[in-house]
Amino acid sequence: MTVRAYDLLFEQALTRIDPERIHHAAFRTIRAAAPLTGRAVRLPSAPVRALGLTFPHPLGLAAGFDKNAVGIDGLAALGFGHVEIGTVTGEAQPGNPQPRLFRLKADRAIVNRMGFNNHGSEVVAKRLAAWRAGGGTTLLGVNIGKSKVVPEDEAARDYEKSAGLLAPYADYLVVNVSSPNTPGLRNLQAVEKLEPILAAVRRRADQVRPDHRVPLLVKIAPDLSNDDVLAVADLALASGLDGIIATNTTISREGLASPSAEVEAIGAGGLSGQPLTQRSEDVVRLLRDRVGADLTLVGVGGITSVDDARRRLAAGADLLQGYTAFVYEGPLWPRRIVTGLASGPASAVVTGHATDA
Repeated sequence: MTVRAYDLLFEQALTRIDPERIHHAAFRTIRAAAPLTGRAVRLPSAPVRALGLTFPHPLGLAAGFDKNAVGIDGLAALGFGHVEIGTVTGEAQPGNPQPRLFRLKADRAIVNRMGFNNHGSEVVAKRLAAWRAGGGTTLLGVNIGKSKVVPEDEAARDYEKSAGLLAPYADYLVVNVSSPNTPGLRNLQAVEKLEPILAAVRRRADQVRPDHRVPLLVKIAPDLSNDDVLAVADLALASGLDGIIATNTTISREGLASPSAEVEAIGAGGLSGQPLTQRSEDVVRLLRDRVGADLTLVGVGGITSVDDARRRLAAGADLLQGYTAFVYEGPLWPRRIVTGLASGPASAVVTGHATDA
């Protein structure tokens, strides 16, 4: 499918159907096509060394698209160099009532209040075990979050449960404390609450993988103040964290092109897509200035074009992730980004954080 053909399909057909229904239908197609396209696509790119791993190129798929680890190979076949599944919670949960996924077409943005709908860590762990046993080799991140039924003061235990079940199959783990759709979750970004969660996850991951240290990252919100971003950076350095993913969705509705009535009708939820571009880039730059060259930073939020990707790398990101642009731009989007990066100034082999050549 050409870019133009996808644009026409999206504008004239897909936008007339509920976004969550389209997501499931498109994902079924991706999974069905995986045996035909192969487990990964070869693209002109330079490898990136980060987290003690060698990524084929910088671009991966952000958490949220494949919550239950059902389509890893199909997604890799589209051109993603790594796939982050989840968010997975300790307990299975249905998420928030529907409708819970909305488009803001004028802003090339999505609003979601999914609420961590997923099959739970026990089911996903069994699925990943079968995938690995079947030869699954795609670089895999596993994003874990707090179950809605678990009180805030028991969050560490809940994250620890997921870490114990899922770390055996993960190339890296991500503690998600930044979704706006689980009540009280963002409170856990406060350093005094985040520190014991990270310690519990680190300890449990080391117990179940005594022969291999699984890298651990935290995912933060763009809505943190600069001072709070720096506090998380300091915690990451002090606690031996391997990286930070910046950023998750935003609760802000500032500066949108969409009519205010449309935005208000959608209501609460996390906004992703182009409106996050500048703030997410600023957070990456702020983090890199604070943590130095050694900590891995993953830039996500509002990366649509090759120029967006280059700027995020220049700001200090080692790796990139996308989701919303994948929805708006179609299945050829990851290949366009990776090929574009390889042909421009960011095409040199990278060790540590990326910079313009």
